[in-house]
Amino acid sequence: MDKPQEEMQFLGLLGIYKETIKTIFSRRKIFTQITLTFILPLAFIFLAHMEVSNIISRKISHTDFQKHITRPGTLRYTKLSDALRSEWITYWLIKAVYFTFLIVFSLLSTSAVVYTTASIYTSRHLTFIEVMNVVPKVWKRLVVTFLCAFVVSFIYNMLAIVILVFYMVHFPDNVFGMVVFHVMLVLYFVGFVYMSIIWQMACVVSVLESSYGVKAMMKGKDLIKGKRWVAIIVFSKLHLSFFAMQIVFELLVVYGRELGVWRRLGFAVLCLLVILKLFLFGLVAQTIIYLVCKSYHHENIDKSSLGDFLEGYLGDYSALSGDDDAQVQLEQSNV
Repeated sequence: MDKPQEEMQFLGLLGIYKETIKTIFSRRKIFTQITLTFILPLAFIFLAHMEVSNIISRKISHTDFQKHITRPGTLRYTKLSDALRSEWITYWLIKAVYFTFLIVFSLLSTSAVVYTTASIYTSRHLTFIEVMNVVPKVWKRLVVTFLCAFVVSFIYNMLAIVILVFYMVHFPDNVFGMVVFHVMLVLYFVGFVYMSIIWQMACVVSVLESSYGVKAMMKGKDLIKGKRWVAIIVFSKLHLSFFAMQIVFELLVVYGRELGVWRRLGFAVLCLLVILKLFLFGLVAQTIIYLVCKSYHHENIDKSSLGDFLEGYLGDYSALSGDDDAQVQLEQSNV
């Protein structure tokens, strides 16, 4: 990543893609290690959850059907009711475990990739051992930011539900009502994508600056101004790619039993590899977008100061040598 920071403000969609790919290939070894340690479990959990949920859902549907054709009050009816209750408990426990591990590995992956990408930007040597020592410290800051984002998302969705109920009660079921519904649906998804982008920027801010939590989210919101459409296109394409791979996995693996075991396994491995690349690309890209937004707002980053800030996570490790020619200052870093 040898492009001067003041020139990064001119990067568009293709420029961001190019810098992301160059960054990944410039440190293939360490990104491969990060991928195998953090992103592989994340991708595996993401895909395996769909298969496990489908198996349990089929069992629940079968048990529920058997219960409906069984006369109430019989011993079989009681056993089927107990079995159905147990299956639902299992289903929700798996959901809880899935979301817990998904969040944990997502934050760990973000910590590792953002820190590594920033270190590459400062032209510094970095080992995987150093990344492993930094991740737990960065992860704590990201947890606070995630909790704040979760609260905001929860309030947003609750308001959406209230508006939906109000619409169902007061708007007629005619052409006008359908137009209003689709307008509200579009506005909801626009708001959801916008909050998602702010969350992505807040994650990078939490790692590379002193702010985290609500302050990081406010900083992320301010950063994307002026580069909003570029960020929307990048993240929307990534989300659509994830959604497309989810559909492919469901069709060819989860519901593709007629294809045979080996073909399903082959498609599962292929989907896993694509998801791995998408996760890594997305995490590096969000750091590049952060640098682009900083440059656009003339909040120039001194590579040496950024390196000292990142080195602060390492504790007793020796400071990484930086670019002595940089003459601009990293905002919000007290070094």
